Amino acid sequence: MSSDVAPHAPAARPAWLWHVALAGFVVVWWLLYHQLSAIAEGLTALVPVDRHSHTGEAIAFFLYDVPKVMMLLVLIVFAMGVVRSFFSPEKTRAVLSGKRVGIGNVFAAGLGVLTPFCSCSAVPLFIGFVSAGVPLGVTFSFLIAAPMVNEVALVLLFGLVGWKVALTYLGFGLGIAILAGIVIGKLHLEGWLQDWVREIHAGAGGAGPEAERLDLVARYRLGIEAVREIFGKVWLWILLGIAVGALIHGYVPQDLMVRIMGAGTWWSVPAAVVMGIPMYTNAAGVIPIVEALLGKGAALGTVLAFMMSVIALSLPEMIILRQVLTLRLIAVFIGVVASGILAVGFLFNLLF
Repeated sequence: MSSDVAPHAPAARPAWLWHVALAGFVVVWWLLYHQLSAIAEGLTALVPVDRHSHTGEAIAFFLYDVPKVMMLLVLIVFAMGVVRSFFSPEKTRAVLSGKRVGIGNVFAAGLGVLTPFCSCSAVPLFIGFVSAGVPLGVTFSFLIAAPMVNEVALVLLFGLVGWKVALTYLGFGLGIAILAGIVIGKLHLEGWLQDWVREIHAGAGGAGPEAERLDLVARYRLGIEAVREIFGKVWLWILLGIAVGALIHGYVPQDLMVRIMGAGTWWSVPAAVVMGIPMYTNAAGVIPIVEALLGKGAALGTVLAFMMSVIALSLPEMIILRQVLTLRLIAVFIGVVASGILAVGFLFNLLF
């Protein structure tokens, strides 16, 4: 005898369970994130190499930076996925576009100063901004300012060369981030995003009035879906970029840089920018190199141009961005930012 009773559908998880699970995830994420350095050192100690050798430095750098950037990517993309469920595309763009040209760029650059990210760590938030429909020029202002002008760099520069230079650096760094973002925004290069990013950018935000009817669990699901979609497309490029950065971090000789940048000739500034692009470190990591170069007699503008190039135009960052931006857009980004850095280098050499 056949039965007309339909099979029971799986019971939906109660909303409170979702909230508890999310809170637990955030707590575990926070605790783990703050132990990454110790974990990386412990894992490096298991490898049969001298910790202070070139290989040891490269391994420790890789083991620390990979989970750091991956964890930031997951958390930020999830958060942006939830946030954009509250806004229509028009509202999202209006908030950060600003009613006047440059207002959104100033806001984004200021946010970059307050976020202590290196260039690769800033990429996840850049991706989140783009996927939320934030104007491209505004996102670039953040991407430039976050690694270049942060509190660590300013405090270390203050201790090394004094408050006048530190404040001047802050002003020029913010100026580059804001102006470069405005220029890129004026060029209207959204068509030069990768296809999958352009599709997300074009349809970013919630579904207008429907977004207001979503409950929190539905918004959490949208955040998880955003992580699955974006993380799956960029994780391999993140690994590759950080691997390149680790090799450079461990093996690039400081003596060679001192010899080239110590020359007080006109070409020392562009040479410093070109030398800085293949490297990868954060503001705190580059300060000892800055101190060594200044101690060898290198001009201040040349050294700061090198510092800006390292932390705003690093090769590993470009490798990761390649999955988000086309080569043409990366070339425009490098050209605009490098021009600003060159101007700062020459100007500092004249002023100081």
